[in-house]
Amino acid sequence: MIALRRAKERHLDRHRKQEVWLTFYPQDLGDQPTDGFGTLESLNEDRLPPGAGVPRHPHRDTEIVTYVREGALGYEDSTGRSGVIRAGEFQRMTAGNGLRHSETNASRTDWAHVFQIGLRPWEAGIDSSHEQKRFSAAQRRGGLCVVASPDARKGSLRIHQDALMYSALLDPGQHVVHELSQGRRAWLHLVHGEVILGDVVLTAGDGAGFTGERAVSLTAREDAEILLVDLGVERPGSP
Repeated sequence: MIALRRAKERHLDRHRKQEVWLTFYPQDLGDQPTDGFGTLESLNEDRLPPGAGVPRHPHRDTEIVTYVREGALGYEDSTGRSGVIRAGEFQRMTAGNGLRHSETNASRTDWAHVFQIGLRPWEAGIDSSHEQKRFSAAQRRGGLCVVASPDARKGSLRIHQDALMYSALLDPGQHVVHELSQGRRAWLHLVHGEVILGDVVLTAGDGAGFTGERAVSLTAREDAEILLVDLGVERPGSP
């Protein structure tokens, strides 16, 4: 089964010029899925004007992978950590024991385009930590590049969940197939461009959830960028 979530069906949270598009929003009364997809709790797209920020806010028992597509995002948290995530970089932040965290567009002249993917860790109360890496356009061009995994395979970020996160930049006509093992499912998000998924065309901002499918198979209709999260079975008694 493939469940579509069109870009216009996402919840828009706008504050002045700042826009945040939430793929999953429990208060929505429309079609499912609205409150996550298995251990994938959130997938948000942020556009922050120069100097704009998100005030310090709490996180607990969550793991967030942040991808900066354009611009630069400054961050600081209650442990004293601070830094900047620049275009092409991915950061994993684990807030197991609780963490207060704030973010700001690090530029006074340029907008920032940011994606944040929230996962529920397989254990509660994991020590807070973070990790940051760059994955070049060359690494992600033409096929799926793993950017996060539980075993840090191929130099990816290490996450505390049975999930694999991929990024890909595709040229027109390029075809991608990602096989799904039995019991696994996946969420596809189109960051940019257009792709053909079976007899459906997905455009920027669209998402699709795969349950009980053997593979995710798509073809780029034009220059495209995708994020794909391959999700395992939730552990019994997980939070």
